[in-house]
Amino acid sequence: MRRAAVALIATTMAVSMAACGKAGDDKKSDSSSSSSGGTNAKIGLLLPDSVTTRYEKFDKPYFEAKVKELCSGCTVEYNNANASAATQAQQVSSMITKGVKVIVISAQDSAAIKSSIQQAVNKGIKVVAYDRLAQGPVSAYVSFDNVEVGKLQGEALLTSLGSKATTKSKIVMINGDDADPNAAMFKKGAHEALDGKVDIAYEQSGLWKDTVANQKVTAAITQLGAKNIAGVYSANDGMAGGIATALKGAGISGIPLTGQDAELAGIQRIVAGTQSSTVYKAFKPEAEAAATLAVDLAQGKSITSLATTTQTSGSGNKVPSQLLVPVSVTKANIKDTVIKDGLYTVAQICTADYAAACKKAGLS
Repeated sequence: MRRAAVALIATTMAVSMAACGKAGDDKKSDSSSSSSGGTNAKIGLLLPDSVTTRYEKFDKPYFEAKVKELCSGCTVEYNNANASAATQAQQVSSMITKGVKVIVISAQDSAAIKSSIQQAVNKGIKVVAYDRLAQGPVSAYVSFDNVEVGKLQGEALLTSLGSKATTKSKIVMINGDDADPNAAMFKKGAHEALDGKVDIAYEQSGLWKDTVANQKVTAAITQLGAKNIAGVYSANDGMAGGIATALKGAGISGIPLTGQDAELAGIQRIVAGTQSSTVYKAFKPEAEAAATLAVDLAQGKSITSLATTTQTSGSGNKVPSQLLVPVSVTKANIKDTVIKDGLYTVAQICTADYAAACKKAGLS
């Protein structure tokens, strides 16, 4: 009887241990599967347009490289909306179908994309707003202090005006697309710098398009008179290109013209003296910050050490945010900013058309 009891106990223990072992294996399998989901995750990257040089040339490759560095098994699914909010909404749907874990999106229209973001979140997908704060249940936001960007633009314009910065000096102001929440912040910051110091005599949206900005400034010249315009605020370099053409066509030269994004053409205009300033928002740290957030979210990690502040979106969502510091660029600090950071080489800036101007600016 005693031997039988011992045998029964041993058998029971063996079965129990086997069951525990199976449960442990199942748990290990679940853990491995979960880990695999993070280490082999698909991450979506949706950028708004291809007209703005930075997105295809800088943001996309920097983002992809950082994701690969942080997660060798992760893949990036990429689409560009080509300035169409409807196209971007379709691209979000496509990302959901592809089974991405995280979508990083620079919204073409921050309000219009809200329902698409909600659909993604309903499927368990995390969304990171990139450069522009999209509406809806966004998990994180990476950008620059965009009000500060506008302030830097306004201050650079005033500095360029010098003694001509008076309340009688007429300024033409060409803002970005109202569908872009950043445009409102640039505008706010610029007004904080300019209001009460100059006369903003004409203000319109240029929709981030050089052709539209050209048309608006042409209208401003007709309305105000070529000799009465002291300077032009342009919210970015793309529009500044169209504005510079309009000014040249009207025989206007030597007046301040702002910009933003430190596009190569903008830097060259600064060297040549047809644009006075731009704002450099270093693309690499911004793209890498977004990639780091995306990988951490895909792997279920906390992002509190990265997103150390919050921003409130147009839909009222308070979003954990990481904001980087913008830098004003003029002819005086081109060498210490975009060249020092490796954004452009002297050779890229100082092509044949700009060789003489570069030599005069000390860049040759």
